[in-house]
Amino acid sequence: MSTTTVAVAPLTTADAESLVDAARAAAEAAGVAVAVTVLDAGGHLLAFRRDDRAVLIAGETSTRKAYTALQLDAPTADLVDAVRPGGLFHTLPTALDRPLLFIAGGVPVHRGGRLIGAIGVGGGAPDQDHGFASSAVKELV
Repeated sequence: MSTTTVAVAPLTTADAESLVDAARAAAEAAGVAVAVTVLDAGGHLLAFRRDDRAVLIAGETSTRKAYTALQLDAPTADLVDAVRPGGLFHTLPTALDRPLLFIAGGVPVHRGGRLIGAIGVGGGAPDQDHGFASSAVKELV
């Protein structure tokens, strides 16, 4: 059994800016004004941008979506049912100091099979936000 660990490059500021640009381009093409948040693996803010026309709460929702995707290493779109009554994470949204948000639009970012950060998009319909975030992650090289 090998105990060798392969180093994975962390999410950089340049990566974060690329994610923001890609998500915003996808949203703009759809005619949707959004806010985009990118966090590193430690949950620290690497990039944030809110379109002038986006609703003010979009900034908060994009950040919470990114944080939720990072903490649970899953797209928030996949977690919506888990917080419904009887769901696995039903009480989780109120159990932590920092609030989680179980609305589609948060997507974890992986490199070399390891979690290196997350992106959150807010401002559109949940399915739109998920699509914008997912397409940005797919474009990240």
